[in-house]
Amino acid sequence: MGRALRWGGAATGVLLLFLVLAYGFLRGAAPRLDGQVKLAGLSGPVTVTRDALGVPSVTGADRADVARALGFLHAQDRFFQMDILRRVAAGELSELVGSAALVVDKRDRLFRLRAVAQQVVAEATPEQRAVLEAYAAGVNAGLKSLTTWPFEYALLMKRPRPWKPEDSILVIYAMYFDQQNPTDRRESDLALMHDLMPAGLYRFLAAPGTQWDAPLLGGPMETPPIPGADVLDLRNARSVASSVQAGRLRPAPREAEGEARWPSEPDSSNSTDIGSNNWAVSSAHSADGHALLANDMHLGIRVPNTWYRARLSYKGAEGEVTVTGVTLPGVPAMVVGSNGHVAWGYTNSYGDWVDLVLLHLNPQDADEYLTADGWRHFEHYTERIRVKGGRDQTLDVRDTAWGPVLDQDHNGTLRAVHWMAADPEATNLELGAMDRARNVGEAMLVANRAGMPEQNFMVADADGNIAWTIAGRIPVRSGYDPQVPSYWDKPGTGWTGWLAPERYPRVVNPALGRLWTANARVVDGPMLAAIGDGGYDLGARAHQVRDDLMAKDKFTPADLLAIQLDDRALFLARWRSLLLRLLNPKNVANEPKRAEFRHDVEAWSGRADVDSVGYRLVRDFHTTVEDAALPPLFTACKHAAPDFDYHALSQLEGPLWALVSQQPPNLLNPRYGNWDALLLASVDKVIAGLWRPDTGLATRSWGERNTVRLRHPLSPGLPSFLSHFLDMAPVELPGDSNMPRVQGVDFGASERIVVEPGHEDRGIFEMPTGQSGYPLSPYYRNSEPAWEKGEATPFLPGPTEHTLMFEPSR
Repeated sequence: MGRALRWGGAATGVLLLFLVLAYGFLRGAAPRLDGQVKLAGLSGPVTVTRDALGVPSVTGADRADVARALGFLHAQDRFFQMDILRRVAAGELSELVGSAALVVDKRDRLFRLRAVAQQVVAEATPEQRAVLEAYAAGVNAGLKSLTTWPFEYALLMKRPRPWKPEDSILVIYAMYFDQQNPTDRRESDLALMHDLMPAGLYRFLAAPGTQWDAPLLGGPMETPPIPGADVLDLRNARSVASSVQAGRLRPAPREAEGEARWPSEPDSSNSTDIGSNNWAVSSAHSADGHALLANDMHLGIRVPNTWYRARLSYKGAEGEVTVTGVTLPGVPAMVVGSNGHVAWGYTNSYGDWVDLVLLHLNPQDADEYLTADGWRHFEHYTERIRVKGGRDQTLDVRDTAWGPVLDQDHNGTLRAVHWMAADPEATNLELGAMDRARNVGEAMLVANRAGMPEQNFMVADADGNIAWTIAGRIPVRSGYDPQVPSYWDKPGTGWTGWLAPERYPRVVNPALGRLWTANARVVDGPMLAAIGDGGYDLGARAHQVRDDLMAKDKFTPADLLAIQLDDRALFLARWRSLLLRLLNPKNVANEPKRAEFRHDVEAWSGRADVDSVGYRLVRDFHTTVEDAALPPLFTACKHAAPDFDYHALSQLEGPLWALVSQQPPNLLNPRYGNWDALLLASVDKVIAGLWRPDTGLATRSWGERNTVRLRHPLSPGLPSFLSHFLDMAPVELPGDSNMPRVQGVDFGASERIVVEPGHEDRGIFEMPTGQSGYPLSPYYRNSEPAWEKGEATPFLPGPTEHTLMFEPSR
């Protein structure tokens, strides 16, 4: 016993010593909040003040000085986040975290984006390079001034690597990866469907829109007619066998040895991985006569948050410049915000920014492919991927004139991928000029020239004007159908240049006095042709936003925040009605579980609120019906390509509703005798999955399912007591997909702003987690409560609580 006590005492002492050392190490990584810092390269002093939320206001002589100071702040508060972003884009994550990241690195290294980033920096204007270099120097100074490394590097036992100007471009590429699918899974799946399905079935399932569409220009799209038994009859074994046989014309090929292939996308049927809203109302519809802009960008949310709030002030060529909003750690630019003249925000455009290019190989030389100029050899690059704790891996990248070789299609044809981000001309730092835009016209020109992931750009100005356009470069296409993989080896085929800004799609001061986007189709006709269709979101969310904006004539900032928080599930109202018709007295007789199901659905308030059992039941019923009704229609595709996933098609709600409402016998899953049997089986499956012997369905609320857990990237690998220290506390939140308040367990509004340009003091801002990535900082989690509750906090920084002075070092 005495020996055990001595060992126990020694172990306790070791643990206490470890905790003391760990605490001391953490303290050494504390960001500087007050005092004076000598910073080499400054042309004059820079002042940084912080408010109660830790939001810095940075004031300097010029843009380069402000960028240098901002780099210092980003490094001290968010360096690990910045490092992860550049490594993901460059395919260098395994060097930091080990072999678990190899799949991601092989996927991303295919595009060799570090080399592209170096070229972008080399071709930048002198002013842009000066800002990049000043920012990089500030990052390295901020990192060096910490007594110890950020705590993540102690856990990983790796030394932080200095920042380079090209790394800021890589951070932009990380956002490309986040916003776009570089291998165009949708295009690949559409091609498979087109080749293997009867024409009528393909038109029905691949329709580009639905009745939910709410574009700014044009109207909704009707679901094509349900194909008859002459096209496909699932009750007829011969018809099904014929369809499957068509899908077996050639087996799905294996990728070539060493060939990189994008991993299969996860089942997205229950995900909320599409989102972002923005809208604007003109001065005629503002309660105080000034235009208003609202933006909530929906992203996957980790700790810390994607964005870093800031206010930047400096002298420009035309006088004082002050811009407030959010920056992206790693990039010296204001991403979303207001400069007193214009306010702007984004949603992902889901235009067509990727193409799959089919390759003719030379029968005499397999290392040659055909171009419009004749046969050309593949360029081979050996990419070495360093792996922490393991052997280096090599990747043989075969490059073409259009991009790297990706894989083979279902016919065995080799394919290259042509992606916007991998073209050096598509990325630049023009967005920085938004600081100085004076009206919507100037702001749109900046957006159209900006090299960034293509976004729906919404802008309002201090004169009451509002406008929408596309931010980012738009390619000019010629000679092929961009919806399916095509050969580009004939003259004049492919991307033939860039659209001039004056030809960009634009909507300015519409008669309605309102503009809105929510990742769905925005326009039609020639404008839509220029943007293309890269898989627009279902229009239900945009439809609801539009109707909210039309429900009033005059708006205040609080009114627009209320729209951002609108959690009414209007999309599912007709599914609720279907359920209530289905669960009639006959179908619930002697079925007490179904009776309870009906009671909860009948009592549902219509919102995706945390206490609602009814919402969860209707939602799960919808998903279960989809999983029962749709797979038999894709049998041929699944046989030809086992990784085919119809969930990549974002407009299937139209066909699904047509099926359950019109109930065509020829398209009924043959496992069921009739459509009501399929629907009732779906009800019973939902019940079986949620029923608890003691409480039935009573405790199976939406909040139980939608418990938000925002975690640090390293948290899952740590003991629970350390994870709790790093993560935000779990919280049940309202909202879901297909409504303005998009909310999933780790996905949602990465920020909410409402702002009147010229009157920013009336604006609203909300953000999850906090400003700092340093766990002991008072700003690590103090923005979280207002975000969770949807409480308005000021857009502008508040009273000063800390002041840090940067002085030029001599």
